[in-house]
Amino acid sequence: MKTLYDVQQVLKRFGTFIYTGDRLGDLELMQNEITELYKAGLIDIESYRTAILVIRHEINNYISKKG
Repeated sequence: MKTLYDVQQVLKRFGTFIYTGDRLGDLELMQNEITELYKAGLIDIESYRTAILVIRHEINNYISKKG
């Protein structure tokens, strides 16, 4: 898992599609969903960590471009 698209594919595997039209909101929802999947034992720790890092990187990129 290297890109946000990869994270979206993991979420899609579990029937989660996120699009609200608000990029930052979408990223935060993805972060919450990945955390819930990990807490439920549906993804392993490595997938969780990687997904969170990818999402946080995207959030930082969005904030730096916007501000």
